[in-house]
Amino acid sequence: MTTSAKIAVVTGAGSGIGRASSLKLAEEGAKIVAVDFNKETGEETVRLIQEQGGEAFFVQANVALSDDVQNYVNKTVEKYGRIDIFFNNAGIIQKFGPLTEVQEDEYDRIMNVNVKGVFLGLKYVLQVMEKQGGGLVINTASTAGIRSEHSVSVYSASKHAVVGLTKSAALEYVKKGIRVNAICPGGVQTALTDSVTEMFKTSGFVPEEVPNMRMGRYAQPDELAEAVAFLASDKSGYMTGSVLVVDGGLTL
Repeated sequence: MTTSAKIAVVTGAGSGIGRASSLKLAEEGAKIVAVDFNKETGEETVRLIQEQGGEAFFVQANVALSDDVQNYVNKTVEKYGRIDIFFNNAGIIQKFGPLTEVQEDEYDRIMNVNVKGVFLGLKYVLQVMEKQGGGLVINTASTAGIRSEHSVSVYSASKHAVVGLTKSAALEYVKKGIRVNAICPGGVQTALTDSVTEMFKTSGFVPEEVPNMRMGRYAQPDELAEAVAFLASDKSGYMTGSVLVVDGGLTL
């Protein structure tokens, strides 16, 4: 298989798209370095991979901290000597509300994880990939990164930034054997999206507009994992700087 024996680092591997993608890549033969802030869920992902006959180990990290990012990169290189696939996936959503009511600490929280975390991952993983002469990077953006979503201004800005980082990195490294693409999920049935309904209940705030799930349902994490596996394979060999929208028609 095209990902067989490759080394894949996945951030946000403890749940949702990160877990599903880790399992999918492992199923196709990749060795997984599962990175997550949550030790319990990250180790659970490793256990699930091992139960299906795959190889994986866990590294705990706050992706917004340079030392933590360098640590998961260094541990991967120490064990395997290379990084072939990097799914730069970890992210968080903001509390819904008007832009003028967003507190500075909320702004910093979103930007630190969603933008700085992606930037730091690129910064240190690309160095490894350049030295080894190639690699594949997939960043997780969002439909909110290609259009506005109501009442999540900072989240939307952060995901627009991920799209920008993706395109810039792709351009800079295209002649160095490194491809950099992004996925833009719409609504996906994860703990993150499950928390949105609870946010509405507890805050009493509901946006004037809510996403129109045109297929009548959220995507399942496994459906996004298929897109990640495609971008991580030779089947996407002529794609770099691409933003792959997987949203069930949400942005139509």
